[in-house]
Amino acid sequence: MALQQTVQVSVEGMDCADCTRHVQSEIARLPGVSSVEVYLSTEKAVVQLDPDAVQLEDIRGAVERAGYRLASTEVSDERQSASNDFTRAALKMLGLVFGVVLFIIVVGEWLGLFETLTTRVPWPLGLAIVLIAGYPVFRNVVKASLGGRIISHTLMTLGVIAALAIGEWATAAVVVFFMRVGDYVESYTAERARRAVKDLAALAPQKARVERHDQEIEVLIEQVEPGEIVVVRPGELIPVDGEVIGGHATVNQAAITGESMPVESGPGSRVFAATLASLGGLRVRATHIGGDTTFGRVIRLVEEAEAHRGDVQRLADRFSSYYLPVVAAIGALTFLLRRDPLATAAVLVVACSCSFALATPIAMLASIGAGARQGLMIKGGKYLETLARADVLLIDKTGTLTLGIPQITDILVNGSVFHNGKKSDNGRPTSEELLSLAASAERYSEHPLAEAIREAARERGLEIHEPEGFEAVPGQGVRAMVGLRQVTVGKRAWIDRQFSPEEGAPETNGFAVQTGELESSGKTLLWVGVDGDTAGVLAAADTLRPETPQAIRMLKELGFEKIELLTGDNQRSAAWLAASLDAQNPLPYRAGLLPEDKIAVVRAYQAKGHTVVMVGDGVNDAPALAQADVGIAMGAAGSDVAIEAAHIALMREDWLLVPQAIRIARRTMGIVRGNLAFTVLYNLLGLSLAAFGFLPPIFAAAAQSLPDLGILANSARLLRTSGK
Repeated sequence: MALQQTVQVSVEGMDCADCTRHVQSEIARLPGVSSVEVYLSTEKAVVQLDPDAVQLEDIRGAVERAGYRLASTEVSDERQSASNDFTRAALKMLGLVFGVVLFIIVVGEWLGLFETLTTRVPWPLGLAIVLIAGYPVFRNVVKASLGGRIISHTLMTLGVIAALAIGEWATAAVVVFFMRVGDYVESYTAERARRAVKDLAALAPQKARVERHDQEIEVLIEQVEPGEIVVVRPGELIPVDGEVIGGHATVNQAAITGESMPVESGPGSRVFAATLASLGGLRVRATHIGGDTTFGRVIRLVEEAEAHRGDVQRLADRFSSYYLPVVAAIGALTFLLRRDPLATAAVLVVACSCSFALATPIAMLASIGAGARQGLMIKGGKYLETLARADVLLIDKTGTLTLGIPQITDILVNGSVFHNGKKSDNGRPTSEELLSLAASAERYSEHPLAEAIREAARERGLEIHEPEGFEAVPGQGVRAMVGLRQVTVGKRAWIDRQFSPEEGAPETNGFAVQTGELESSGKTLLWVGVDGDTAGVLAAADTLRPETPQAIRMLKELGFEKIELLTGDNQRSAAWLAASLDAQNPLPYRAGLLPEDKIAVVRAYQAKGHTVVMVGDGVNDAPALAQADVGIAMGAAGSDVAIEAAHIALMREDWLLVPQAIRIARRTMGIVRGNLAFTVLYNLLGLSLAAFGFLPPIFAAAAQSLPDLGILANSARLLRTSGK
């Protein structure tokens, strides 16, 4: 097998989905090219090829045959910025000129000025004006025609030829003018959709300060090696993903998670490229560089989201390919039935296929880019479309609805329940004394529940003493001397075996009832023995994310037919969580599930015709996330598994992003349907008026530019309402 290589090239001049298809088709024809994807959002072609069979010049030639060109890679950022500023200023001026010219056309046609102009100016001079003004358009049409393709300007060019053939060079000139206006409008429309992606990409740091040979030197980001120490000063962007080994800083992670609240970072903390360090400096050991960073993967996946076209977009693409021949047939039929060259020219001129091609991708790109700024990484329009019609939501428990970290929720002293209290009961330890003794006994234990006990003691400001004679019994618990007291922490049966019946303190009825209630709520009980007595119980639970009940209510309001909890935990724990999410109408749940069981549940719903969304933590739920119609991964920042397995990744652990994603999806599809309906009705009306002679070619030329403006205005609402 030949060695395959991936090459990325920038393509200039593309302004609609039709353009990308032409470029993709030409490159795909090259021998040695195994796959090619062309992205309108970033004006980029990604080509998988055999480097021995395909060279850059071959790709350049293919792009030029499609009517476009490869961009120069030597343009500086400053020149590019200046070019963008000039383009924006030119577009504003063009809008003014467009309005003035349109006014002149309406008044001139009404007063008969164009007829006078046509008779007084020599036809050869008029022809020269039309050819010079329309040269870029005509050149692309000729290239496409030689390649056996019909493009959107083909019909309008035929309209220009028809107008010239009957001596109406002024009409032909106006048609050319509005063809050029249409090109600028489409370029501007596409640029608006690209801007969100470009704004994200612009955040990527280009240089880094590294420690080499006992000194700090500044290098390009691609020259940093994994494992090197990167120095980040206050107010600078962190250039790499890595682990903090020195210093403290407040880090704004909005570029990665969409969360504006900064986090405190110090030794042991993980930090991400393109996040901003302030109020301190950091020394970071680099783990991922450039495109391998979390930020780099986000940018790449947002760029590649275009490749995942939904059914609506594929339908629009197919419609666009059939539309042009149909319009040509209508034009021919108009000429045969009415023998009216002007009406025939108007039919060819008013048809606008680019509006069909733009109707879907512009809205999708706007939503994907805006979602990325909020912490929603959506892998393609296909998943937005699917999410918009989803009716079943399946939810993993651990790490998704809950924090995935056990916490001490209750402290029960044999005889009384205490929550941060200081009451003593018959000389027994208070709740704080009990927690301090347990934390001291667990000081050197590596069990997750031991860390929960120590964390609870630290939160209350309790002292954790140095234990003596520490012993950990796997699967049972720990014991140690804390001061002059013998402390044992672990399972009840093991604790009971440590003491003879006459030594163990009797349990009051109230204590037994309380422990039963804690167990029935799904909590894990850690029994604490002190000096031969059953002194009390610490209850631990994987606590619910605080925002999840509100998010579940919002999802129910969005009309999901079924919301179900899937968990590997026991029945009691699942029942408690389901009731905690909605006390009035507890969620249905399935407990004791293995990963393959979750996949079976997803498939069962799909077999019944449901569209299934699965929300998980992206690690143990990866198979179910991949099986679901749309998999949503929680807290995907830095997680390779989550980003690869899910179709949508939440870059911060915030459940409110789930209903937000669904609202964005539904709103996007509403915009897309509006764009398509507007385009179909507008073109039907325009073709009808033109065919029956009610729309002169001059007005037809002006009218064909308006659908793009309508689509831009409609799709721009997604940018305004998506947190821009």
